[in-house]
Amino acid sequence: MDSRALPFSVLVILIAMAVLANGYSTPPPPPPTTAYPAVKTVEAAVEGMVYCQSCDKFGSWSLAGAEALAGAKISIICKNHRQQVSFYKVFKTDSYGHFYGELKGFKMTPHYLDHPLHSCRAKLVSSPREDCNLFSNINNALDGASLRYEEKRLKWTNYEAVIYAAGPLAFRPDHCPATAPPTY
Repeated sequence: MDSRALPFSVLVILIAMAVLANGYSTPPPPPPTTAYPAVKTVEAAVEGMVYCQSCDKFGSWSLAGAEALAGAKISIICKNHRQQVSFYKVFKTDSYGHFYGELKGFKMTPHYLDHPLHSCRAKLVSSPREDCNLFSNINNALDGASLRYEEKRLKWTNYEAVIYAAGPLAFRPDHCPATAPPTY
């Protein structure tokens, strides 16, 4: 062995020992990159139609000849099992008389009566038409129309809405010409 190689070998061994003595080690592997799925939001929503009932059907629940009412306002009122209002929101119909409203903020408790089918009702609030602005009682709208579950859902990647149906609801004209009794 070459006499010059020995001091170099000793120097390399001393440097390696010094590095290991100071706690040097290989870096830890990166944490696993497990992608957790985003939390899926499930909301409740209500949809329905609002009409202006024709004069010849006044006093009945018939909507034959009724016109869809754009810009009408309806409310969804939910009460808990103690009959206290737990949710209230007003929604406006679109140009086709259709309304769709998410019940954001509605809290369902484990109590059976706090489910939207049992605790929520749809009510008429106001009509944009002055010639058709009286409340009718079609589908018990004066007390609040019950919601129906029709197995309808709206699904996206991280969102799902269970859609309940209400109504249809209707306003009636404030003045109808005197005619024969309504036809059924």
